[in-house]
Amino acid sequence: MHQSIVRILYNFALLLLLVLGSPWWLFRLFTSERFREGLRERFSGPSAAFANGLPARPRVWIHAVSVGEVLAISGLVRELQSRLPDVGIVVSTTTRTGQKLARERFGRERCFYFPLDFPWSVRAAFDRVQPSALVLAESELWPNVLSRCAKSNVPVAVVNARVSDRSLPRYLKLGMLWRPFLKLLTVVQAQTPEDARRLIAIGVPEERVTVGGNLKFDVRAPLDAPIVELLGSVLRGSTKLLVCGSTLDGEEALLLAAWPRIVNAVPNAVMLLAPRHPKRFEKVAELLQASRTQWTKRSAWISSPAPLPAGSIFLLDSIGELASLYALAAVAFVGGSLVRAGGHNPLEPAQFGVPVATGPHYENFREIVQLLLDQDAIRIVHSPRLDQELLAMLQDEASTCGQNAQRVFAAQAGATGHATDAILKLLGKDV
Repeated sequence: MHQSIVRILYNFALLLLLVLGSPWWLFRLFTSERFREGLRERFSGPSAAFANGLPARPRVWIHAVSVGEVLAISGLVRELQSRLPDVGIVVSTTTRTGQKLARERFGRERCFYFPLDFPWSVRAAFDRVQPSALVLAESELWPNVLSRCAKSNVPVAVVNARVSDRSLPRYLKLGMLWRPFLKLLTVVQAQTPEDARRLIAIGVPEERVTVGGNLKFDVRAPLDAPIVELLGSVLRGSTKLLVCGSTLDGEEALLLAAWPRIVNAVPNAVMLLAPRHPKRFEKVAELLQASRTQWTKRSAWISSPAPLPAGSIFLLDSIGELASLYALAAVAFVGGSLVRAGGHNPLEPAQFGVPVATGPHYENFREIVQLLLDQDAIRIVHSPRLDQELLAMLQDEASTCGQNAQRVFAAQAGATGHATDAILKLLGKDV
């Protein structure tokens, strides 16, 4: 089907969704501060004041959806700026938490919210930003954005590209609608050979697809983060810290159920519990309160840091600190994997040589987990035996699992350099 026809049908569906969903939009607008934040930018593009303060052209617009993508592109932004000091770099995000981290990393003056994919929103954003190239992280492909790039002769690079098990059937089923827009991509760097095959299968021209590696292997969490030094200073030398990161609804209850037996066998154990989404911090706090387990939360503890009692739980109700805190772990559990959510990134603890555990639902990171499994660098744990399996990891002093994970992490580095080279070529610069 021709691209213009598909775009007309797509925009009609978007408009219908906007009209029919207006009661819900209005309700959220008046009841949720989180929903209101950035809404003007999403609908009408960055402000004129923001645009006037942007760095000079040529200008590269990099889009990262949320926290994970912002962390992944951090090295790319640094390397681009180092190799091309005369190029301006701006960063957009979709989520509120991603925007907060991006402003901390790159400066408020060059970060903004990605436009909703309405024609007028996209046009306004492009008029204000005036990019020389657009770089999309992973799989953020929007028809009106891609069409605007084509109309404005703005080349598009997709870095860290992947097609998950969940999204592949949808892409294949709607291939006739997606192919016209996928042909607008200038260069696509897949994370793995399997991702490259999938990208070609759903319609990206084969000659534009290369395997660039995973940017997340290049992410180095800072060891000098203040929270690491502070928490590390109050942990007793014999404490075994179990860091349970990026947990989702249902997983905290499983971990709490397993905790008494773990503490009974390892009395000096402490759990650091880090829910994935900030909106769930309060709910998890209520769960901890009802559990009768001794616990404290980071937001209360930070005003008067004290040693964490053996057997207690530390609720990390903050954003952007988890990756560095994995360095203090005796064992790390990566969440989103005991429930059917596809898992989260096991590389964050792997870089520190920490033994890593994940649940059986790791589809979103299948290639990474398989690579770690092949090198005896990760353990798969299951909810019925969670206490036994985590306990075994905490007690196994001779395990080389963590060292193996660190070696895998180091060996896979280099994706940032590949992505930087691709962007330089888009801009007509020497590599």
